[in-house]
Amino acid sequence: MTHNERILSPFTLPNGTELKNRLLMAPMTTCTGYFDGTVTHELVEYYRVRAGSIGTIIVECCFVDDLGLAFPGAIGIDNDEKVAGLAKIAAAIKAEGSKAILQIYHGGRMVDPKLIGGRTPVGPSAVAAPRDGAATPVALTTDEVAGMVVKFGDGVRRAIQAGFDGVEIHGANTYLIQQFYSPNSNQRDDEWGGSRDNRAKFPLAVLEITHKMVRQYADDAFIIGYRFSPEEMEVPGIRFDDTMYLLEKLVARGVDYLHFSVGASLRSSIVDTQDPTPLIEKYCAMRSDALAQIPVMGVGGVVNAADAEQGLDHGYDLIAVGRATIAYPDWAERIARGENLELFIDSTQREALTIPEPLWRFSLVEAMIRDMSMGDAKFKPGVFVENVQDDANALVINVSLESDRIADIEMVSGPQQVEFVTSFEEIKTRILDANTPHVDAISGATSQSEAVKKAVSKAMVKSTKARVAEEGGDTCAPKNYDVVVVGSGGAGLAAAIQAHDEGASVLIVEKMPTIGGNTIKASAGMNAAETRFQRVKGIQDSKELFYAESLKGGGNKNNPELLHRFVENAPEAIEWLARRGIMLNDITTTGGMSIDRTHRPRDGSAVGGYLISGLVRNVTKRGIDVMLDTAVDDILFSDGEVSGVRLLTDENEAVTVQAKSVVVATGGFSANSAMVVKYRPDLEGFVTTNHKGATGGGIALLERIGAGTVDMGEIQIHPTVEQKTSYLISESIRGGGAILVSQQGNRFYNEMSTRDKVSAAIIALPEHFAYIVFDEHVRAKNKAADEYIAKGLVTSASSPRALAAALGMDEQAFLATLERYNGFVEKQHDDDFGRTTALRAPINEGPFHAIQIAPGVHHTMGGVTVNTQTEVLNAEHQVIPGAYAAGEVVGGIHGGNRIGGNAVADIIIFGTLAGHQAAVRARG
Repeated sequence: MTHNERILSPFTLPNGTELKNRLLMAPMTTCTGYFDGTVTHELVEYYRVRAGSIGTIIVECCFVDDLGLAFPGAIGIDNDEKVAGLAKIAAAIKAEGSKAILQIYHGGRMVDPKLIGGRTPVGPSAVAAPRDGAATPVALTTDEVAGMVVKFGDGVRRAIQAGFDGVEIHGANTYLIQQFYSPNSNQRDDEWGGSRDNRAKFPLAVLEITHKMVRQYADDAFIIGYRFSPEEMEVPGIRFDDTMYLLEKLVARGVDYLHFSVGASLRSSIVDTQDPTPLIEKYCAMRSDALAQIPVMGVGGVVNAADAEQGLDHGYDLIAVGRATIAYPDWAERIARGENLELFIDSTQREALTIPEPLWRFSLVEAMIRDMSMGDAKFKPGVFVENVQDDANALVINVSLESDRIADIEMVSGPQQVEFVTSFEEIKTRILDANTPHVDAISGATSQSEAVKKAVSKAMVKSTKARVAEEGGDTCAPKNYDVVVVGSGGAGLAAAIQAHDEGASVLIVEKMPTIGGNTIKASAGMNAAETRFQRVKGIQDSKELFYAESLKGGGNKNNPELLHRFVENAPEAIEWLARRGIMLNDITTTGGMSIDRTHRPRDGSAVGGYLISGLVRNVTKRGIDVMLDTAVDDILFSDGEVSGVRLLTDENEAVTVQAKSVVVATGGFSANSAMVVKYRPDLEGFVTTNHKGATGGGIALLERIGAGTVDMGEIQIHPTVEQKTSYLISESIRGGGAILVSQQGNRFYNEMSTRDKVSAAIIALPEHFAYIVFDEHVRAKNKAADEYIAKGLVTSASSPRALAAALGMDEQAFLATLERYNGFVEKQHDDDFGRTTALRAPINEGPFHAIQIAPGVHHTMGGVTVNTQTEVLNAEHQVIPGAYAAGEVVGGIHGGNRIGGNAVADIIIFGTLAGHQAAVRARG
């Protein structure tokens, strides 16, 4: 028998059920279920297309209890209503000729409270998992343990009713079943804990009730598998001999296969790191005759037939294939044909490969994605030497290009410290894996990352020009696009994506060396009313209230038509992002809002970096051209309409681009101090939170072709800016429950009022600064706070008294302030300043934190005039054909003061609208 015949030949399990081959698709979380754990059509099709040639599909872990989901978008089997959806998955797999097995589990203490509505996870004992930020679970009572066993039994019954051919009991990956067997997580002293025999009772009870359900509801062909993790690193923790002990007991009660849960099928011990022996070899050497009769399945690192063969040679009977089946839905057919495969996913083929959008964003899948959209770039192969500069160092980078991809990146000259070299290797890996320089920078090494990305971008431009010249083309000839987008912040990227999706050819031009603009600095979130994410959380909101509060916040100076369009389109903008894998499904509030409507990432992190990362991923996937370090010299205008742009690269090369539509999304002018002072002399000397590219260049460009402007003197200062670094302290911190305190230790204003009023109150203090004060409870729910701590902006102390001492503040006054505020929280009414929102929790959980802040120039509400279609208007309010604008370059939307969270909504709402309008004009 040849190796391939051995892999592809039928295999009989101990219960007599025949699998058509030894290959199984491993259970891999897709995060594609609905919010309530029900099955989506997308998930059914994902499994359908992977069935057929592979013998068996093990469907991803399904939670048996609504406190047990360990992933966003997890699917459940916790009630009978779930059966119908799961039945569709089973039927789809079986219709293609494969067996369908469902993995069942409970996450136990590994569950994030955010996934279960803020409730506390459960576990064998009240012992938190040894990981950062892990919640301490509630220990299950003796009766609740017995009840949990019943829930596993009900899950098995439902799997049978749904038509699955078997279940795999998930006793691995530190989930609840493993937690009961582990001396680290199980510190009980009742019948379910203590001795190894007692700790084994829970997994054995789950197996016993599984058999009971199979006897009652299924036939003898029903498959029962058990997945296990052979070791734990923790001390105390599960060791290999503990695992062998448990497996012998499981086999004595009857299982049809055992599934090793390891990252690589031939992995050696993670505890005894000096022993290189693969664990499967140790297993085969130590197992009893009874255990030797049970097939064992390996998983991890299987891409080609040789990998599967190697696993069988070392003692596995069955091989589970993971990521290769995501990249190649017909993987087993390819193996049968003798193909040798490379593990990557073509960035342009998500839909063709039937990969659900949430799975596409999952880290293990993202790492496989290679940008193939530049296949037509036609580089001239070679090595290009680029000299670039980060904040502190001159770098020489060699960029090796092949005809259609980035082959290698080498740092020829630069610092050789371990940290520097390590971060270089990481950014290099990201660029090579994605086959594009438009990847996320390395946290803590942003400047270096951007320098490397710039080197690669410059090499690609030079190589492309060299290829054109080699083929006899004219590198100086005008380029042609349907739409040119000027600016690469959120508005520009959204416009480019929308225009591309409507069939337009698009070029993004950015004068800075990096993508992101001011958006990347955004922190709070994105405001929208009447969204499905609000409905899921039971938040009652209305567009009418959103409009009224934005109008009031803007001092009734907002353009009513633009504001109506803004409010009406906001929920769809949230969905527009969600359809492109950018989920803003956690909700908080900002100053001037009476309702939680500020949408942000699930983990509570700052919205800007997350948003730009997601938008750039979409730009890259679509192959939209981007020119960095390139200024727009002029917007070309002929025969009464826009006809293109004239560009100037960082190497002083003039480039003419002909285009039917130009979208200007260059932001405001907060970083242009002369321009700020021109309109607001009282702001001279104020720091700004904006990036240095926010200089009003787009306004000047549009004025040169006749654009009118509005509200230029309406310039917002943000109340909470750290003055030494000009770092914005997010409004989400106050929205999370923080307070503002003066140097005297007193509250002095309603922290959740509008930015202009809070700023004025701080300026009126004798010292012209204040402290934003919060506790550990607020920090834990706002990831931005961790960033401020890491940057050294925060003063922390174990007690309020110690914090006051560290700040040189009157201790008694500060303690009295906290006590009085906590009383307001308890009765949900602020007697002193009328605060009505974000009275979330008392400030009483140490450690306690404070950041010294004062106002800084943050947003320019004024800009060019546009209509509700984002068409730029001249001084007589007539449309300038072909010119569109979106984002902070536009005036009129926010009136005299912008509400926190409205800017991010603005850029997506009007950015997508501008992209649509520009594409429509280009088609016409």
